[in-house]
Amino acid sequence: MISLAGRVAVVTGGSRGIGRAIARRLAAEGADCVLTYRQQGEEARAAAAEIEALGRRTLTLPLELSEPTEVAPAFERIGEAFGRVDILVASAAATAFRPMLEQKPHNVRRTLAISIESFVAAVQGAARLMAGPGRIIAISGIDSFQGMTGHGMLGAAKAGVESLVRTLALELGPRGITVNGVNPGFIETDSSRYYVEQGLGRDYAEATAGLRAATPVRRLGTVEDVASLVAYLASDAAGFLTGQTLVLDGGLTIVSPLSRLEEGGRGGAP
Repeated sequence: MISLAGRVAVVTGGSRGIGRAIARRLAAEGADCVLTYRQQGEEARAAAAEIEALGRRTLTLPLELSEPTEVAPAFERIGEAFGRVDILVASAAATAFRPMLEQKPHNVRRTLAISIESFVAAVQGAARLMAGPGRIIAISGIDSFQGMTGHGMLGAAKAGVESLVRTLALELGPRGITVNGVNPGFIETDSSRYYVEQGLGRDYAEATAGLRAATPVRRLGTVEDVASLVAYLASDAAGFLTGQTLVLDGGLTIVSPLSRLEEGGRGGAP
């Protein structure tokens, strides 16, 4: 059993998708939640209503992570409202999905500002409010270690976040703060559907059928899968786990090309 009763969680990008599912799960386990968002005020309020329906307190904060100087004042506001932070989940990310030769300087700066600079600022702000054992969890992505057209900048930023996870775990461990990453594989979200249909020009059902067949557990990931792992990492049960980035992909990345060629074999379809 996971219990987060009496704890305060901050989830960046908590208004939609994976971030919203994480906030909802943390609240279900007893945590009060702060949700930051960029523009989706209506969605943020709807997410907050879901949390309040679970009997938890919530706060929604507009936060432009491409401007890292806005992060510290946001955590001052959180401190005023709740007096503490126990869990920080860095879920927000954004980039211009273009080939590297078409990236503009401001796109490069914006991607790094959101995923690297603001992550560091959020850790600094949260750590100051962690009076006891704390949990910091960064949401990464498979583009951090696999090449994906149009994902060069975001992948580089996420790889940087995973490196920071290790250093932060080393530095914050003596204070009782663990730092881990979650690297989701293909998760069923609106963004994933958009990438398949608009970015790749593929039929979603047909394309994902191939993924299911190639994945050892024979299904796609859900936002609830990600939220469940984050809830565990946020709990007391994960107190001896730190400095790790866990790949959550149903086993897809462990399947070798040769196994995929085994028709009907355990490795899945090619």
